[in-house]
Amino acid sequence: MHFIVAFFLVQFAQQAMQHTDQRPKWENFFKYARYYVFILLGVYYVARQPEMFTWVWNLSLIGLLAIFYKEEDFRSIRTLVQSIVPFVGVSMLSDFFKLVLPKFHDEYDDFFGMAILFAWLFCFVIWIYAKKQQKVLAQERRDRIRDEEIAREQRQSLEYLVAERTHELTQQKEELQKAIEELKATQNQLIQSEKMASLGELTAGIAHEIQNPLNFVNNFSEVSVELCQELEEEIEKTGIADDDKDYIKGIIADLSQNQQKITHHGKRADSIVKGMLQHSRVSSGEKEPVEVNALADEYMRLAYHGLRAKDKEFNAALVTDFDPTIGTVNVLPQDLGRVFLNLFTNAFYAVSEKKRRLSEAGQLGDYKPEVRISTKKFDNKLYIRVSDNGTGMPEHVKAKIFQPFFTTKPTGQGTGLGLSMSYDIITNGHGGVLEVDTVEGEKTEFRITIPAA
Repeated sequence: MHFIVAFFLVQFAQQAMQHTDQRPKWENFFKYARYYVFILLGVYYVARQPEMFTWVWNLSLIGLLAIFYKEEDFRSIRTLVQSIVPFVGVSMLSDFFKLVLPKFHDEYDDFFGMAILFAWLFCFVIWIYAKKQQKVLAQERRDRIRDEEIAREQRQSLEYLVAERTHELTQQKEELQKAIEELKATQNQLIQSEKMASLGELTAGIAHEIQNPLNFVNNFSEVSVELCQELEEEIEKTGIADDDKDYIKGIIADLSQNQQKITHHGKRADSIVKGMLQHSRVSSGEKEPVEVNALADEYMRLAYHGLRAKDKEFNAALVTDFDPTIGTVNVLPQDLGRVFLNLFTNAFYAVSEKKRRLSEAGQLGDYKPEVRISTKKFDNKLYIRVSDNGTGMPEHVKAKIFQPFFTTKPTGQGTGLGLSMSYDIITNGHGGVLEVDTVEGEKTEFRITIPAA
């Protein structure tokens, strides 16, 4: 009986630890405990001394009970452990009386045997009940694991659906944001077109009103200069005294000089009016696919030959670095052409002015005027660089360079509207950026960035 109780106690304890985290900790204990039970059984049958081994079995069971009851890891089988206490107690009591009061024990031997049997049966009844409970708990555990697995799968499915829906909403948000930005850009372009149209109409009316009297001023001032020259020639033919002739000639010279100033400033006013007309001129407003490289090259040479027509001695190196992969880009070709023309004209003027200053100072050396343009396209943006090795600009000039009517050229050579108009065309007409980088006395670079999509 003791062997069966000890063996099933160890076996049941091991099964109770089967699905817990403490199993590795007690694995060796269960193995050696089974070895001990079988060795003790073998010795019991070889030695054939049941009285002594009864005490050994009882002490061994007490040791097992102490371990299982003391350790917190075996809390779940304490009820089963307690069910063995009556069997061990009755067995030890029977052995005690057999040792101390053998006659009393022999007289009540049947009673002690029945008590031990009932205690042994009580153990197994409790074990059978515990086994059923263990099966129920195991089934509940499996059901719980299955439910957790189903819940986890449902949670993963829901998370996937939420992530997919979130992705769709994010994509829709980005599409709406893009549509809003496009609408804003279109709105700004329409507003700019309307402003330019209104300004163009106003400027055209003013220009027509100013142009006619201005033409009369210019024409009559030129005619008056010629009349002064004729008058001076006629005085020579008269018999007026030389002192009076000199006096009259002095007056005529002053009058001629005044008329020349009127002509000069009249032409200046005429160029300003024409600049205002050009600044307010409205393009078609429709973007077209254009070969930007070809457009830039065309206006670069146009500006160069325009300056060459005024100064036959002017020469400059024209350097192009075009990205052949650009192809066509949707732009306002007329407006972008005006931007190129303004930038190239300023660049050629800067290198020409620097060459003139170096020549006058006797420091020309190996200076060679150079104007460069480069184009690149990446990340759906077009990058254009127009640079020169001319006079450059100080910081206070750079801060005002895009203001209307601000110019660094001498009177009569610039209206101050070219870069202002170019800035409006790039920023408002194309939704891009126009920036300038300069080093005084060394170089200037204008950087254009416009969307290429």
